Amino acid sequence: MSSRSQNRSRQHKRSFQLSGITKFALCAFVLPPLLVAAVLTTAVMTTYPKLPRVTEIKKSQLKEPLSIYSSDGILIGTYGNERREFTTIDKFPKVLRDAVLAAEDQHFYQHHGINSTGLFRLIGKVVVGDFFGKVSLNSTLTQQVARNIYLTNEQSTTRKFNEMLLAYKMERELSKDEILEVYFNQIYLGEKTYGFAAAAKLYFNKPVQDLTLAEAAILAGLPKAPSAFNPLKNPERAKQRQEAILKKMLDLGMITSAQHQAALNQELFYERYRLQVNQDSLYAAEMARLALYEKYGEDAYTQGFKVYTTVSIANQKVATAALRRALHTWTSKNYRGAEAQLDLSSTDDVDSVVEQHLAKLSTVEGMIPAVIIGINRNVAEIQIQGGIKAQITVPVEAIGAKRLGENRGLKVGSVIRVKKNGNAYALTQQPEIQGALISMETETGAIRAVVGGYDFHSSQFNRATQSTRTTGDAFMPFVYSAALSKGMTPATLVNDAPFTYKGWSPQNLDGSHDGMMPLSTALIKSKNVVSVRVAHAMGVPYVHKYIQRFGFRPKQIPEELKLATGKVSVNPLQMAEGYAAFANGGYRVSGYIVDKIYDSKGNLRARMEPLVAGQNAQQIIDSKNAYLMTTMLRGVITSGTARHANALGRRDIAGKTGTTNDNKDTWFVGYNPKLVTAVYIGYDTPRRIAQKAYGDTVALPVWVDYMKFALKGMPDVGFQPKTGGKIMDKSPTKPVVINNDDLF
Repeated sequence: MSSRSQNRSRQHKRSFQLSGITKFALCAFVLPPLLVAAVLTTAVMTTYPKLPRVTEIKKSQLKEPLSIYSSDGILIGTYGNERREFTTIDKFPKVLRDAVLAAEDQHFYQHHGINSTGLFRLIGKVVVGDFFGKVSLNSTLTQQVARNIYLTNEQSTTRKFNEMLLAYKMERELSKDEILEVYFNQIYLGEKTYGFAAAAKLYFNKPVQDLTLAEAAILAGLPKAPSAFNPLKNPERAKQRQEAILKKMLDLGMITSAQHQAALNQELFYERYRLQVNQDSLYAAEMARLALYEKYGEDAYTQGFKVYTTVSIANQKVATAALRRALHTWTSKNYRGAEAQLDLSSTDDVDSVVEQHLAKLSTVEGMIPAVIIGINRNVAEIQIQGGIKAQITVPVEAIGAKRLGENRGLKVGSVIRVKKNGNAYALTQQPEIQGALISMETETGAIRAVVGGYDFHSSQFNRATQSTRTTGDAFMPFVYSAALSKGMTPATLVNDAPFTYKGWSPQNLDGSHDGMMPLSTALIKSKNVVSVRVAHAMGVPYVHKYIQRFGFRPKQIPEELKLATGKVSVNPLQMAEGYAAFANGGYRVSGYIVDKIYDSKGNLRARMEPLVAGQNAQQIIDSKNAYLMTTMLRGVITSGTARHANALGRRDIAGKTGTTNDNKDTWFVGYNPKLVTAVYIGYDTPRRIAQKAYGDTVALPVWVDYMKFALKGMPDVGFQPKTGGKIMDKSPTKPVVINNDDLF
């Protein structure tokens, strides 16, 4: 082979070798990035279209609590597991915005939503094929928003990749301030609190706009670890975190040296926020809550609804005080024993156990909840809220107190009530007897006041709407209205004489019998015997069906003559609704408490359109019937069992007392042309109140105390007969005399 051929062969080999080196370089340095780029491009193209629509972030609904107000705008209730308070970004003070950016994302206004260091780390994990392994990388503030709203806290490469993509998408479609506003309102800051506005109230009991630099730095430290840096539980760690944030703010030029030093020197006062809710309206708030839950389900507690009710705070205050006075009056003076018993023998931290239990209880009318932590003969050491210790003298009878055979004597761990007198405390107790008051407008059914018991905190059971109790003679007006519909008149004579029907002998409450008397007199004197005779004359089936016009359910009314004596089980709301028909000319109105519902942004979502007497409400009795019933019930006030109501000095009130034969239940239901109020008092577990406990002595005083205020300023024009409306029954004009015992 010639030398020239050999040279060509060597050049060819070198060329081949260079080609191999090039290939190696391509494989080692060019293809992997291209491969990674291809994988990332494919992942982005596959994942990006599936990401949530960022435009929805503007419409995203914070889980804001349900707030309920009186008709005059006073907060009476709030419900929801999370504390939130939406605030626009411009309302957050600059010191707070700077503190948060210094702590969480100092380059927020410069980046495009993604932490570059985190991105390269993520690419490295993708290169080695670790798509599902755990990953912990620093996130920008935008990424935190993406994760909090749309994604999960799962620590995986896939989730982190989606988070970065979504953050990038958010940065393209939203402004920086829009993203920051979402973050400031959505971020979790401990104690079931979301957003800095709610946190400012929780930890410092002040509006977010009033935060100082020192306080703002405390709150800015919470997103990283809400529990660890909770200033209420870990003030020292919270302070350390604050100092680090203030130092960073100084280094970034956000604050001056003087501001930095002043913030470090500021003494911090942590004050847990306590929402001020009107305590006289808790039963009303609960009624509204139930109505909202029935309409919206669980969404009622997360949509930030603001609900305005029909109740008046002033009416609620007077109604609550009037009912409580009566319950105290008719409560036995004997001490009944402890409210509950704690087992303190198995704990080494008695103070904490006691404090946790007391935190659930509320002081009502100066009766402070307390727990006995030591007792020696008749001297007990007690602990009340705030860890306060004191001594009280315990009556000997209280140590061995029994209630219905149950040993409730006081001992260590007994939960009791005490009243403070100067620097000393004395044993007291809440009434055991219960009651209810409900007051509503006669023409619309708008509830102006409702009290369902002595203390909502002790018992949420609303006796005004949820209990069904025997009414006694307070039910008679409905039977008498049926009689008028059959052609009887207030002057119809009926024999009040003893008789027996199928082995049953109806009795008048006072045991007396007065012979022949007009129907009006029988109602004034609450004559059970007359009421039964009248019902029998009409026939039980007719009376049973007629009474249902007033809103009573068939199963509540016995299909026998005993219905004429009030042997029915109904609630005060139903009684008020029934009596409203006598006041408004014969129309059926329904009690309601929710007036308007607004969403979290102040837009009206719903408004009650009530049935109104004389307009769209059904006429259930004719106007003449209603007027004659009112005339007779007016007589109950002027000369009957409700004479004490004359203390109001008005001509426009009418009503009826009610007492069961065994003095277990007492009632008074009364009205004027505009307002009807029902009062009930009795024990939850029925038993005799007292020997001389009647509707006029127990329930009527509550009605008088309340109506004296509720009717103040309302013109007294008496009762005027009304005309118009559809008459449901054409009444004969010939009067009927019911006299003979042969009816039985």
